[in-house]
Amino acid sequence: MNPKHPVYIVSKGRWESRHTSKALEKYNIPYSIVVESQEHDNYASVIDPQKILVLPQKYLEDYNPCTKEKSESNGPGAARNFCWEHSISIGAESHWVMDDNIAAFGRLNRNLYVHVTSGNIFRAAEDFIGRYENVALAGFNYDFFAKAKTLIPPYVMNTRIYSCLLIRNDIPYRWRGRYNEDTDLSLRVLKDGWCTIQFNAFLQEKATTQTMKGGNSEEFYWREGTLNKSKLLQEMHPDVAKVVWKFNRWHHHVDYKRFKRNKLIKKKGLKIPEKVNNYGMVLVEVEKK
Repeated sequence: MNPKHPVYIVSKGRWESRHTSKALEKYNIPYSIVVESQEHDNYASVIDPQKILVLPQKYLEDYNPCTKEKSESNGPGAARNFCWEHSISIGAESHWVMDDNIAAFGRLNRNLYVHVTSGNIFRAAEDFIGRYENVALAGFNYDFFAKAKTLIPPYVMNTRIYSCLLIRNDIPYRWRGRYNEDTDLSLRVLKDGWCTIQFNAFLQEKATTQTMKGGNSEEFYWREGTLNKSKLLQEMHPDVAKVVWKFNRWHHHVDYKRFKRNKLIKKKGLKIPEKVNNYGMVLVEVEKK
């Protein structure tokens, strides 16, 4: 069972590792991968060229980084905007957009993270979100935040959605910002009264961004550190964001408490089945190699 909505990966400099591509191919999930023109041939040497979409230069030129500071890259926002428009052009109501360093996906079973072998969790997430009129963004939490010894709810509302996002196409926003563009988008929809849903029932296994070659690791983290990205978010959202020092580096801290007032609105006439639907998923024991 595959997602109903189109799936996109935005990628830069990672045709060798291509974690997310490998994961989706293992689950037989159709996807498109968006790359810049100068990297097309590198990606086409390891990925079916029919899966590759070249990012039009116009999206790079028109992108708003929300800062006047010069940098070799303005981040993945331009490619994500292209995904948004492309999905609209093919008639999709929503779309998935993912980072390129997600090694696997899983389901939380009795508070333990279990790898999945199909795209069923994406369909389950879509159907859940489809019950409500006002969910702008949804996505999967990181597996390392789902601690086995901590009681974890199946989802959390009205927080930042990152790395693997299901986006409703008709919301009046687009990506912006050189850094923390996922947090900025989440905050803008929340401030306007929309809801976001971050699933803990479904998880993504993501490599640490700042340690992987490619992406924007060299331009942003290795050269600039983390202060600029934290300061920019504070400048964009001074009412809820601030710069803090923790874990031996600069971070942004966002206060999401004010968004607890955003409540889910069920679609009219909605009838939720009483029986549990596991979407064909069963728990099996796999021998370790």
